[in-house]
Amino acid sequence: MSDDRKIIFGGDYFPEQWPEEIWEEDLHLMKQANVNMVSLGIFAWALLQPDEDTFTFGWLDKVMDLLADNGIDVCLGTSTAAQPNWLTQKYDDILFMRETGERPACGSRQTYCINSPSYRKAVRRLAKEMALHYKGHRALKLWHINNEYANKNSMCFCKNCEKNFQKWLKKKYKTLANLNECWGTVFWSEKYSNWKEINTPRASAGGRNATKLLDYKRFLSESFFTLYKEEYDVIRTITPDIPVTTNFEGDWSKFDHFLFRDNLDVASLNFYPNPSDLNSYKWAALRHSMMRSLLGKPFMVMEQAPSQVDWYPVNIAKHPGLMRLWSYQALAHGSDSVMFFQWRASKKGAEKYHSGMVPHYGENSRVFKEISALGNELKKVKDIADSKVNSEVAILLDNDSWWSVDSPYGRGTKSLDNEVFWSANGQPFPTVLVSYFGELEYYFNAFHDLNVPVDVIGIDYDLSKYKIVVAPLLHMIKPGLKEAVQDFVKKGGIFITTYFSGVIDEFVGVFLDGYLGPLKDVLGVKVEEYNPLPPGGKNRMLMTENAEGFRKDYGCSIWCDVAHPITAKTLAAFTDGYYSGAPSLTENKFGDGKAYYVATRPDRDFMRDFLSKILSEQNIKVSPLPEEVELVVRSRNGEDYNFYLNHGETEKHVKLPEGKYEDLLTGAVYENILHLAKYGVYILRTKERKS
Repeated sequence: MSDDRKIIFGGDYFPEQWPEEIWEEDLHLMKQANVNMVSLGIFAWALLQPDEDTFTFGWLDKVMDLLADNGIDVCLGTSTAAQPNWLTQKYDDILFMRETGERPACGSRQTYCINSPSYRKAVRRLAKEMALHYKGHRALKLWHINNEYANKNSMCFCKNCEKNFQKWLKKKYKTLANLNECWGTVFWSEKYSNWKEINTPRASAGGRNATKLLDYKRFLSESFFTLYKEEYDVIRTITPDIPVTTNFEGDWSKFDHFLFRDNLDVASLNFYPNPSDLNSYKWAALRHSMMRSLLGKPFMVMEQAPSQVDWYPVNIAKHPGLMRLWSYQALAHGSDSVMFFQWRASKKGAEKYHSGMVPHYGENSRVFKEISALGNELKKVKDIADSKVNSEVAILLDNDSWWSVDSPYGRGTKSLDNEVFWSANGQPFPTVLVSYFGELEYYFNAFHDLNVPVDVIGIDYDLSKYKIVVAPLLHMIKPGLKEAVQDFVKKGGIFITTYFSGVIDEFVGVFLDGYLGPLKDVLGVKVEEYNPLPPGGKNRMLMTENAEGFRKDYGCSIWCDVAHPITAKTLAAFTDGYYSGAPSLTENKFGDGKAYYVATRPDRDFMRDFLSKILSEQNIKVSPLPEEVELVVRSRNGEDYNFYLNHGETEKHVKLPEGKYEDLLTGAVYENILHLAKYGVYILRTKERKS
């Protein structure tokens, strides 16, 4: 990135889609809108390498020079997300294979197999040629590898993947005897006597081996990373001073994003909340928090829509002010950029109905006028660049638990009357109503409603910097996790986990003698059995003592664990069912800290009261504000930037802390009450504090 402090503003630019006379108009409009960076070459492989022995950079050289002459930086894509047709036709291992044995037709993006030797060789060569050619170019400020890994090709079942999977398993398990033991292949007579017998886990007659499925997902996840790493190593060797990124999507279920963190200079996000969903701002807040937490520093919004997208059933436009609001929300949560897909709306191609910064109507359109106004307004807030969102609360995200609860292959077909039809793709599970990420999102939103910032981290991250760590549906307990949690709580931390946690080990084997397994000591409780509730089913949580800030009882749903306290104190108990009186919430003192176990899905009002109490005890500020008003604080060197965002359709009123506050956007000074207009954005810093 540039050395000067600024908010990066721009988008994906595809000059190759337009005649050269349009390029000069583009540059004029970019300067008018204060664009300072564009992404180039994202899908240009066929133009950069028209055949195996020819590279043609002339057109791209001209664009790079034009941008540099106009003071616009370039995030240069390696073009490897869409291989040219000649490459696909020449090498029969390029295309990925679906579970049915079919391969996609060429001519689209992400049709490649991530383990294709031919594809990987071609990728390394293209990356090398581009890095050598553009090394030292004055416009080049950032490398952009591939594009949206796993968007279309997250699963492949070809022979190359099968052979590499066998090698991966041999390295992991050493012997077939060990693999058979860890996979439990004695069940259904699945025992393997030769490594070559192990195929990719395609559809079978019934439920498939859960450990094999998980290991295959782990293998593919690592394959995405090693594919990225091959390009990364080539580029960093040739241009060591240019940072490297790849743009991730909001869906992290397709591969383990935490694998990338030590080989990623800048984390980048493509985010596309649905304008027709009133809670889209919460959806976006979680994705921004995930991306911010990945590297623990400001990230980039690489893509968002200027107005509508083209893949929802109904693609409504972003109404006036919404694009600006969501752009500032990204900045509030830690982005140092506002970028879009795409600069100019396409005339042809599969995404011609996706909005652009310059719509089909041109520069006199509402959208371009809003884009231009935003780009110029961002000059006023450049001081927030490099500042951070400081979180004292973390939520653990574990892909293995996610994949074990929400099988990437599906759970089969389950109707609402609980009749179960096992499909060949499915994995049996106690209830279709439980979702790993849904539970994580539920807890994140509970903190978000209190305007408490939350980091979303991997299970091997350092926990010591946080006061509260929450692990929703921590289904799998891998080696080292028990010790990390115990050490965190012993030293004064607060740990919270939920129902159906601590059930399986890293090989998907169930812990015996009570669920919660290795977590039993720190939680002081073990679980005998579970009772998923039917659709619409409810229970209640009766508080066992009159605790300040709590009601007498609360509703709960989805699931009820039947637990037995060991050393834990029961704070609330179920009122209904054969397990009436069993704890629904426990607290266990462990060292200098406490561990809480929530045996159900409590209603929102309980979550508010429960989390408010714990946050207060930990001296973490809670800022309850009117519904749909969001407060996020970025800080640097003792200076706070308070983002007040009104996601509602009506004006809202907020009581400010004592003092006077200046709005970075307007220079207006506020005291006592802040009136937030519809879609209003206010970035306040302290002007004068009352003594």
